[in-house]
Amino acid sequence: MRTRAALVALALAVGPLASGPAGTAATTRPRWDTRVFSLVPRPGYPAYAFAHPDGRVYAGTYTNPAGDSTPSRVLEWSRTGTLLRSWTVPGQDLTTEHGVQVAASDAHGRLVVLDKSTGRVLRLDRRTGRFTTYARVPRPGIPNYAAWGPGGALYVTDYAQGVLWKVPPGGGRPRAWLRDQRLDGGEFGTAGLVLAPGHRSLLVTQQSSMGLGETDPTTGKLYRLPIRADGRPGALRLLWESRPGDLPDGFGVAASGRIYVAAAGLANQIVVLRPDGSELERFPQTPGTGDNGSAIPFDTPSSATFSATHLLVANQSYLGDGSHHAILDVEVGEPGARTFVPDNAGD
Repeated sequence: MRTRAALVALALAVGPLASGPAGTAATTRPRWDTRVFSLVPRPGYPAYAFAHPDGRVYAGTYTNPAGDSTPSRVLEWSRTGTLLRSWTVPGQDLTTEHGVQVAASDAHGRLVVLDKSTGRVLRLDRRTGRFTTYARVPRPGIPNYAAWGPGGALYVTDYAQGVLWKVPPGGGRPRAWLRDQRLDGGEFGTAGLVLAPGHRSLLVTQQSSMGLGETDPTTGKLYRLPIRADGRPGALRLLWESRPGDLPDGFGVAASGRIYVAAAGLANQIVVLRPDGSELERFPQTPGTGDNGSAIPFDTPSSATFSATHLLVANQSYLGDGSHHAILDVEVGEPGARTFVPDNAGD
């Protein structure tokens, strides 16, 4: 998991960054028009904004690097950014770093919530407010992102170790579906996970590989991982390598196949990739400042989730400005790919 000392060390190691090209497309709202969707109340530190199929938006309070004993919350907003209600997460270990990620919804609309302090994969019934345990990632694992796969299995990234977990349909004990040293990032581990259009492969971001199987430990990666017909993983293939210190985190896939990656590290940018992984553009053009034209700059943008033709960006502000804990609305002028939820997801 990230620490303040590790981020400072990374900044010293990679030095200054170069700028990239700017986008030019426009719609009713200009491309890259950025607005504040909502501030995120205490405990703050959102890492992922989940756009539910019914139009509601959800986020968990993910972490506090300074440490505290406040339980995490799951927050719910209307499609226009009005905070509607919240739920306090039970059963966390409040003596350690704790937080939750609202990662997905199942076929019945229940939320899939990942608890980093205990390794639990929880389900939240929004009607009753009841949390139930769907699976538990063995410690020292830290479940980070999740995606449904064909047949109703749930795939889960692990931020603490080089493992991709597979939870069987209906829940239960996950198994280590893939172990690969390239997914061992030490302080900066495996992050975003999306089932690619076509449902035959997973896309996964890695913030650092520690040089294990890759040449540069300061760069992040985007991999494609096939799901074979027999259910086993295929060969992990590098699609894109980031600039040093980018720390690619959560990402969204457009209907066009373009991939919008939140660079949560030194760049404070959204990176746009073509379907083949080649880099197309970055926003803002100048890295480091996060100057997106809104009242809140990108400050550890930790994910980019499609909702209609805009991205919901969870602005984590990891190193500490609480007034920057927010969900930002970024217009990109193209719709997202449809999120796959199998009919038996969560049964």
